[in-house]
Formats: sequence, structure tokens, C-alpha cells
Amino acid sequence: MARAGAEGKATEQPSALFEAGLRHFRAGRLAQAEEKCAQALAADPRHADALHLLGLIHAQNDQLDLALECIAQAIRCNQANPDYFSSLGALLARRDRLDEAFKSYDLALKLKPDFVEVWIALGDLLQRQQGFQQALRAYEHVLTLDAGHAGAAEKAARLLRAQQHFEEAVTAHGCWAALDPNNYDAHNDLGGLLMGLGRYEEAAAAFEAAAKVNASAPAAFNNLGIALTHLKRFDEAVVTLDRAVALSPGLAEPHNARANALRLLNRLDEALGDYDRAIALKPDYADAHGNRGACLDDLARPDEALASYRKALALQPDHGDTHWNLAVNRLRAGDFKTGWREAEWRWKSSSLRLKHRAFDRPLWLGAEPIGGKTLLLHNEQGLGDAIQFCRYIPLLAQRGARVILEIDRPLKELLVGLAGVSHCLAKGEALPDFDFHCPLSSLPLPFATALDNIPSTTPYLSVPATAKDCQSWLGSSCWPRIGFVWSGNPNHANDHNRSIALQALSRLFEVEAQFISLQKNARASDQEFLRGRSDMLDAGPELESFAYTAALVARLDLVISVDTSVAHLAGSLGRPVWILLPYVADWRWLTGRTDSPWYPTARLFRQGESRRWEPVMDELHDALQHFVAQVRAPH
Repeated sequence: MARAGAEGKATEQPSALFEAGLRHFRAGRLAQAEEKCAQALAADPRHADALHLLGLIHAQNDQLDLALECIAQAIRCNQANPDYFSSLGALLARRDRLDEAFKSYDLALKLKPDFVEVWIALGDLLQRQQGFQQALRAYEHVLTLDAGHAGAAEKAARLLRAQQHFEEAVTAHGCWAALDPNNYDAHNDLGGLLMGLGRYEEAAAAFEAAAKVNASAPAAFNNLGIALTHLKRFDEAVVTLDRAVALSPGLAEPHNARANALRLLNRLDEALGDYDRAIALKPDYADAHGNRGACLDDLARPDEALASYRKALALQPDHGDTHWNLAVNRLRAGDFKTGWREAEWRWKSSSLRLKHRAFDRPLWLGAEPIGGKTLLLHNEQGLGDAIQFCRYIPLLAQRGARVILEIDRPLKELLVGLAGVSHCLAKGEALPDFDFHCPLSSLPLPFATALDNIPSTTPYLSVPATAKDCQSWLGSSCWPRIGFVWSGNPNHANDHNRSIALQALSRLFEVEAQFISLQKNARASDQEFLRGRSDMLDAGPELESFAYTAALVARLDLVISVDTSVAHLAGSLGRPVWILLPYVADWRWLTGRTDSPWYPTARLFRQGESRRWEPVMDELHDALQHFVAQVRAPH
């Protein structure tokens, strides 16, 4: 019961003073809170809650020694309150007295095993001591205690990402985003992880969610635009990146990203303008300098492109994409010495996304004697690349190497009998012992391949004896047989330039010849056109292996193809092949030539500056008429 004081005022009880102090503390009024604690302790020096609160006040004022003393006193007065041990642990952690902090948290959990905040603090402490797995288990335990604890989900997600456990981090970020759907970082960070894993559809969805949470965040729209670009939804990407630029016109990154999308729409002049704006805003922006170089290469301005690549590499010498683009620029120009060297940077190119093979044997690029050694060759790029570069295998055997060839399964039957191959196996099969390894695409480097010494003797491949006979399927014909391929892998970075709609070839089919489609997995619109042509044979469903394709090509008078593996196959078999190329073609076809130093039987038909296929078809039609007339002429 309150009693009257000398001034006639009622004296408050310590508990009431403590409660008043707690209200002041929660409202951020620390001086008033400290005053109430002092009054409570004057009335009861062993009031544990007041001692604890006073310790928290001192902690907020960075008076850590006083804070530790007060909370230690509170524990001496009451050793059954887990909050006191939790606060003591936090203070000890701030003092870097980590072992003591662990003990304090342990005591708190013994008193209250489901103390979520302590489990979180314990996880944070474990991270500081590099105990990442234990920290992760602490955060995951919180989620078993409170499945809706977004903070624990966030900490687990960030920890997994920091430790580069990206697949697990995606799951954890998904959990975080689900528990905290209005958290911008949860969605945006999830999108970034998915982008890094090449899961662009899911990344776009995550970035869309981030943009809905914060419609004024340029990064969300920038990231979404990049994801849409990877998905080849270029028009949508440009619209999205327009929004990013509008939200923050002074940021260089959205201009660079929009330029990338415009470039893939072949709106090259607009793209170049955006790259220039990005560089003006951020002169040391290595990505933009490198991308500008690629755009200039697309514009057939290789010398200017080279200058941009040099600038990018001066800013960032280890920029893998720029080194690779420089390699393509030099190889296309016939500067093979620089090109092969720069091409070894392809492993660090984020755009190529090559899977690096972690072999326990050294890479061979020509420095070590190979005689008497076993060399594993493996293919890391396309099937056409494998066909092009397997020509070096007989030369390796001549140097005394025992060559093991690991190859893509569709090529195994075709290449198993190649001269110089001691053992051929498909990817995924168990590898035998070997001394060195080398990617097939690296072989021109150790052979110092230049334009005048390309090993170009053909045929260097032949139809395997095991190949299924195609004569019965082909039947007899009095007309020259012309095989054709009009599109490549839609996932190829340059497919939008190199592939053609089948209908665009219609004029060729006026020539009196028997046409055979060698197109595998024709696109739906092309299949419809093909079904409407009763005068064509469709070999697509028959092409189960390259061995059978080779058997078929060997019986044709001519193959007409865009830049695909079938063009390489025909060239390697020494068969006549006409290759249709975009204005800026792949490096291996060089520039301005109608022949190929890689394949003597090849003839190249190139787009002109208009970048249209119609003039190419006119040229091709006339050449085909002449070819057919020659084939049919009596000898």
C-alpha cells in the first residue's frame, strides 16, 4: 500500500516504476527510462527486471561495461529468466567474447528450448566463427519452431548464397519470398540466383514479383529486361528496359541492358547509341565497352570493334566475354595467331556458359612432348565444332600420341573409325587412364594453325560400315539429288540470323531436281510447309545418328545448308556443299570469301549489306540451275 511522503505524494512501487521505464524504453526515451530504473532500484536494489532494463539502456548508449555489470547483477538476483542470459550473450558477442557468449546462449536455451531469438543469435554467432553448417542448422531449427519466421528464412537464404550453395539457396530464397511476399530483396535476390543458374523463366517471374513490390525500383525492371533478353523475348525486354531507363536515366546499367536487347533485334544503330550513353555515364564500364565492340562487329566495323575490346580489357583484363569476342573478331579477320590464344578465355565467358571439366590430369596445349602419351580429347562446344576439329586427330597420332576421344553420343558411330583414334567413347561413359587432356576446339592452338597450313585434305571422315543403308529409303531417281537444311539449333546465340524459314527457299524448288530434307526437328511452321510438298523426301524422321546422315549425304549430289553441323559433315566427307551465311557470319567462314580453307568442296553464299535472304536466293537459284544442268549433261 502506498504511503504519504514528506511532500504529500504517493511513493510508487518498484514494479510500477519498472513498467513506466519499460514504456519509455520502447518509445526510445532512454533518459526517462534510465531515471525510472534508478528510482525502482533505489526502492529495491535487487529488482532484477529493473537491473536488466538498465543494462539494455546502457547497451543502447554503447556503455557496454555498465551494461554487462547490470545484467550480471540481474542474473545474480534471478537465474531463472532466459531473457537475461540472452541479453548477456548479445553483449558478450559485441565484446567479441564469443566463447562466453555461447555459454550464455546455452543457458538461455536450457531455460527455454524454443527461444527463437536465441537460436537466431546463436546462428549469427556461429557464422562469425565460420561454423556455417551449424549456423544454417540453427536457422532451420527456428523454422521448425516457427514455420512463418521470415527472418530465419532470410538468414538461411543469404548464408547459402554466400557459401555458393546456389541450388539450395534458390529453395531458401523461395521460402523467404513466400513468407515475406512484400519484401523486394527476397524476390530480386531470388531472381539473381535463378539467372546465375540459367533458369531464366523462373528468374523473370521473380523479377516481376520484385517490380510489383516496388514499381519505382529501376533494378527490378533492369533485371527483368535482362531475363527476358535471355528468353529471346526481345521486344518485351526493350519495353521493360525503357521503364528502367525512365526511372533512372542517369544509371548506365539499364542503357547497356537495353542495348543488348536492341542488338539482338538487329536494331544495331539504336543499340550502339545506348552503349555510347552507358559509357558516357560510366566511362570505366568494361561491360559496355565490350558489348559495344560486339555491336560494331555486328555492324561489320571490325577495326572499331577491336578498339572497343582493347578499351574494355584495359579496364578489366580478365573479362572473359570480351576476350572471347576479341577471339572471334581476330579469327574472322584471319588473325589466327591472336585468335586461338584469345579463344582459350572461352571458359570464363558467361555468355557461352561452357561446363569446365575438372580433370586430375594436365591440359595439353602443345608445350609437352606427346609421343608415347595418352591424350584425352573431349568436345565442349557444338557438334559442328567437333566435326571440324577432329581433323587434327590423325596428326596427333603421327606425333606418337595414343588418342582417346570422348564425344557426344550422336557422333560416336561416325567418329569411332576415324584414323588415329585408339578408343572412342560417348560422354558419360567411364574414362580410361590418360596423361593429358585437350578440348577439340583447342587443337588449332598447339598446331599453330594459320590460313596457309589448315589441314584441309578431305574427306577425313567416311561413312561407317555399321551405318544403316539408306538406298532403299531413297529409291531410284533420274534427277540430281539435293539435300537441304534451313535452320539450326534455336538455342544457338546467333540462330535468329543464321536460320531461314523453309518457305523462303521456295524458289529453289522450281529447279528440276529431287530435294531431300535433311532437317532434324523442323519447326512447326516448317513442318506444315514440308507436308504440303509431295515432291520432296523428308529424311528428318530417319536421322537417328550422324552415321546415317553421313550415309545419306554420301549419296547426294549436293547439300545446301545454313551454318549447321550438316554443313560440316558434308564438307568433312568431301561432298559438294553450299553454305548460306548471314551478313556477319561465324568466324570460321572468314569475311568476303566464297570458298572455305577448311572445306575445299564448300561454296559460300553470303547476305549483302541489306541483310536480306531474297538476293541470296536469287543467286542460289541461278547457281543451282547451272549445277543441275552440269550434273545431267552427258559425260
